Amino acid sequence: MKRCILVAASVAMLLLLCAVAVWAQEDSKGSKDYPLFSRWPGYYMDSYKHNKFDAYTYELKDKKEAVEGEYYYLSYCKKRGVEGASELEVIRNYENAIRKAGGALLYTSGKSYTIGKIIKEGKEIWVRAQPWNGGDCIALNIIERQVMEQTIQANAASWLTDITTTGHAAVYGIYFDTDKAEIKPESEPALTEMAKLLKNNAALNVFIVGHTDNTGTFEHNMKLSQDRAASVVSALVAKDGIAGARLKPTGVASLAPVASNKTEDGKAKNRRVELVER
Repeated sequence: MKRCILVAASVAMLLLLCAVAVWAQEDSKGSKDYPLFSRWPGYYMDSYKHNKFDAYTYELKDKKEAVEGEYYYLSYCKKRGVEGASELEVIRNYENAIRKAGGALLYTSGKSYTIGKIIKEGKEIWVRAQPWNGGDCIALNIIERQVMEQTIQANAASWLTDITTTGHAAVYGIYFDTDKAEIKPESEPALTEMAKLLKNNAALNVFIVGHTDNTGTFEHNMKLSQDRAASVVSALVAKDGIAGARLKPTGVASLAPVASNKTEDGKAKNRRVELVER
């Protein structure tokens, strides 16, 4: 009898704890608000997802835009006893928040969802805000657009194959800040492979060719691509002891794209350095 009472008490306690947890309506474990958007008063986060690199397709008026980068999914629902927002109220508030953050609205589908883009601290941030369940819940799909960090880089051997078969090789992994010609420290692995290629093939003389996307004026990009190519030559000569006579820097701006400049991903592919056999 005593054992039955203990079991019954344990069950009752478990049910009470579950009821308290449900009633508390706490945020999903590990979740956090996205920095640019404050939480709707009286709402809790029932679902959260964060991937360092993923993709999401944003449906605009006449097209779909697939965006890749760091991905966030946040879903909020109102707590019990809280008066929920209307769908239109949610839409208008997020539209205003996007504008306040310096962004632009790309498309609003009635009361269904709104999409905006914010450029902030070097990031291109895409936001889709969608009220659902009559406004009692709100879902955010956010991408901080970026090119995937390339962990497997081409190397001296693959570039030599490209030069032998096509006369040129595209080098990704030489990094510059926007509108700058100074080489960033993370470019070192690619520069090391370039030096290795030249040291192992003493008869190889090359043009170091800088390429840009089509952002800005053509004249400006011609100078920028030339300056970047010259920076690569200087690094190979100063740090790796490659004879300057074997290297000739030149810039071609956006004259030789390998992808469309109409998308950010295409622009990223066009920003590159090439080795062209002389």
